[in-house]
Amino acid sequence: MKFKTQIIPYTLHFKRPAGTSRGVYYDHKVWYVVVSSVSEPEKWGIGECAPLHDLSPDYHDEYEQDLMCFCAKLETEGYLDIEALRPYPSILFGLETALRHLDQSGSKLWDTPFSRGERGIPINGLIWMGDYSYMLEQIEAKMQQGFRCIKLKIGAIDFEKELELLQYIRKHYSADKITLRVDANGAFSPSDALVKLRRLSELHLHSIEQPIRAGQWGVMAELTRLTPLPIALDEELIGVNSKEDKKQLLVSIKPQYIILKPTLHGGINGCNEWIALAESMNISWWITSALESNIGLNAIAQWCATFGNTLPQGLGTGALYTNNVDMPLQIKGDCLWYNSTEKEFSVSDII
Repeated sequence: MKFKTQIIPYTLHFKRPAGTSRGVYYDHKVWYVVVSSVSEPEKWGIGECAPLHDLSPDYHDEYEQDLMCFCAKLETEGYLDIEALRPYPSILFGLETALRHLDQSGSKLWDTPFSRGERGIPINGLIWMGDYSYMLEQIEAKMQQGFRCIKLKIGAIDFEKELELLQYIRKHYSADKITLRVDANGAFSPSDALVKLRRLSELHLHSIEQPIRAGQWGVMAELTRLTPLPIALDEELIGVNSKEDKKQLLVSIKPQYIILKPTLHGGINGCNEWIALAESMNISWWITSALESNIGLNAIAQWCATFGNTLPQGLGTGALYTNNVDMPLQIKGDCLWYNSTEKEFSVSDII
């Protein structure tokens, strides 16, 4: 099939600044890619390329030029060169999901109980970094909404204050009522990480994401061996592109969990590799979005639903923006649902 492509830059605006251990986001520039059939121009598909400027391995000042080159390559060759795109996970994700959308002729990308509107995907409620009162306000709101799994980003305020927040939750909700996850985004130092992990484990947490910064395989392997609290790798997986390198990382570190974000970890194709390797080593996993708009979130959620993973997934970021694109996604209680009766998305919605 011969393809024609169109690139649509779009800037998403956060409802309020989103704090992480790497800084604060006020907006997020993304690129939508529309792929259509030359012979049947009424057939089209859309994907989202949403790199994070301080985290994505493929982001730089000439990102749009790279995207244009890969779109031209798709038009010339008529197929997606996945091997060439391994170092460009956000571009790969955008193009492979646009082609999936085109192939399926709509936003129901995979046929599952989720895409038929029969079943929701359990998700965690995300608590963003901020001062003590702001984080407490978010925690109480998530509890009132009915979330049974809450994830807190930690590492931005005093560790003792963060422990107080976790203790507050545990005082009101035991571990069999509320599952607690924390994400350190690499904020702990190797010298104090194990001590902090031990203190956190006293609160009966589910897991901690990336306690120390990525790239310290030896230290991380020692932590996963000694930790009383299960460790999940996230940033550690970024930039590990070949199947052999992925296997080497998992064998070396032996994490309890890995967390997969297609925009960062190799697109759908690369994440499928991570999942197959992890399962072969009895390493558990879950899937998380990475601040994509609803277009990317829809693709991630529909792919996620093909696995039937019963752990709460990290797919609740669709309500972060003032100008998000309307898609048939809805959070009810602690589940993400796809409303199969809503009208199909149109490219005119973003142009």
